Amino acid sequence: MIGRRTVGSPQLFVVIYTLLASAIYFSLGVAADHAYTLTPLVYLLGGIFFLLAAMTYVEGASLHQERAGATVFARYAFNELWSFIAGWALLLDYVILVAVTTFSATNYLAGFWDELGDGALSLVIGLALIAYVAVRNVLGFSRGRAKRVAALVIADFALQIVLIVAGLILFFSWDKITGPIDIGVMPSWSGIVFAMGLATVVFTGLESASGLSGEVAVGRRGLRRLIVSAGAAVMVVYVGIAAVAVTALPVSGGPEAIGGHWLDAPMLNVGAAFDARWSSGSIVEYVIAAAAAATLLAGANSAMLGLSRLAYSLATNRQIPSALGRLHPTRSTPVVVIVLAAVIAGALQASQDADFLVGIFAFGALLGLTIAHLSIIVLRYREPARDRPYRIPLSVRVGGGDLPIPAVLGVVVSAATWIGVLVTHSGARYVGLGWMAGGLLLYVIYRTTQGKSLTQRVTVPADALRREVVEAQYGSILVPIFGTPLDDDIVQTAGRLASEEADDPDRDEDHATIEALWVFEVPMALPIDARLPDAQLEGARAALRRAKAVGEEYAGVEVATATVRARRAGHAIVEEAKRRGVELIVLAAEEPSRIRGGAVLGGRASMENFVGEATKYVVNKAHCRVILTAPAATDEPS
Repeated sequence: MIGRRTVGSPQLFVVIYTLLASAIYFSLGVAADHAYTLTPLVYLLGGIFFLLAAMTYVEGASLHQERAGATVFARYAFNELWSFIAGWALLLDYVILVAVTTFSATNYLAGFWDELGDGALSLVIGLALIAYVAVRNVLGFSRGRAKRVAALVIADFALQIVLIVAGLILFFSWDKITGPIDIGVMPSWSGIVFAMGLATVVFTGLESASGLSGEVAVGRRGLRRLIVSAGAAVMVVYVGIAAVAVTALPVSGGPEAIGGHWLDAPMLNVGAAFDARWSSGSIVEYVIAAAAAATLLAGANSAMLGLSRLAYSLATNRQIPSALGRLHPTRSTPVVVIVLAAVIAGALQASQDADFLVGIFAFGALLGLTIAHLSIIVLRYREPARDRPYRIPLSVRVGGGDLPIPAVLGVVVSAATWIGVLVTHSGARYVGLGWMAGGLLLYVIYRTTQGKSLTQRVTVPADALRREVVEAQYGSILVPIFGTPLDDDIVQTAGRLASEEADDPDRDEDHATIEALWVFEVPMALPIDARLPDAQLEGARAALRRAKAVGEEYAGVEVATATVRARRAGHAIVEEAKRRGVELIVLAAEEPSRIRGGAVLGGRASMENFVGEATKYVVNKAHCRVILTAPAATDEPS
């Protein structure tokens, strides 16, 4: 079950690298068509861009361990409208990735038979691959499939390293890179700007991996290693392959000088260059064709998996109609949105134009990335005391908060490049803006007709995506933990309520969530971010671990843990409940109560004689229902 947090840094690296590995196969030709021999430099800058994005995503995912990445960051930094904008842009990216990876896979298969890469046959095979990806994702993701993808990732990484080393030995020459350059003419400034936008293909793996943030079991050192390893892979593979490609082939003369499959399957031409040098027939070309087709298909599956998780998050937060997020009755996968995505991807693939598809991708990726960077900056000021297992380095004190310089640089670069892509690419301009306009219209109509605020979070239990008629349910429950013997009682109460919402606990999407929260009350005499005693920190961690273990004994229940700092516990509980959009708070009274069992309090009540100030505040101010659980009162001896 997802709530068990069994995903570590090696598995996250596989999730990230699957899309990274597939992207080099379809982006290289388009990038070189615009940047010519500056392509290695473009990818080097893209690698730096990736490191900035990685730091932002790791801090954000460790700060709020919920599925969906940038949409979660924007939710807590701004509001639901901005969260939707980020999510809708990224949905476009996932659809484009499914289209372009399957389209490129057919062109690499043409390395075995040229007819596969042209005309109606190419389109039929591409559509068949999209259908296969859709069916696989409706059936769900298995451990066996994850192991096969991991093996493919390792094999593909090894192949690319071999190609880089051999290619640099055989073909590399600085003159071949610097000689043809005439900046402004070859390549043009608009070509350089657009090629920089294409470098964002390296970022989507981060968005997919952040969708697994609720499952991460990685420590601070592991998170740093994840950034370093993924960043190193981007630098080595992308820059290395680009350097080999532009020196092994006459890229300076444009794609017409190369011919063959350059734009749609560029690595086939690289393989042909090796075969010509080694007089090996078509052996290298065949190896690359097989590896590329398999990796691209794995990338399409990863993209559809990311789309499924993102759409599920949007549906449960009522950002898209529940009908679109409807879950399969037995597989618990969002079958409606998977089918719709497959249809849209098929329509886009019919263009048979990699430049068109990748340009639209850059639009969504840059918009989502800009919002992600900006959200992390805002969260440094809105949630300065919240525990961050990973913090972006190189921060400076500005305006009473820590301003992360890498995130600021990321905002500037991604926003400027996004504008550049809009100006230089008509597909990005018209299709991208049209997609966003249609999504915003859908969002406004859906929210207003449902009588919901455009900016406030509103959640729906997962079970509501399974049945048309849903009775009163608690799909998300906040449980404040205080380290008292009563903690087990309140978690068990929440667990019983939450477990009723999960019909099939073996399915990833079929669960209810308990948010276990520890509030550190910081005295006014100390700054809110003052260092806490180690014993106090360890006590909180131990209590939250216990709460997680107790809550997840109930079938279909996922327990997420978090800590916050505040001056008053009651105020912090209410604010967290609003921010998280929970449907119920299960709270322990601070003192022994005269009530035996639990009391449900839906509003104001007379409690002066049996609860403390924090409990009174929560019951009076909470936006949702509150259940109080207290130990039974004992009879005092006379």
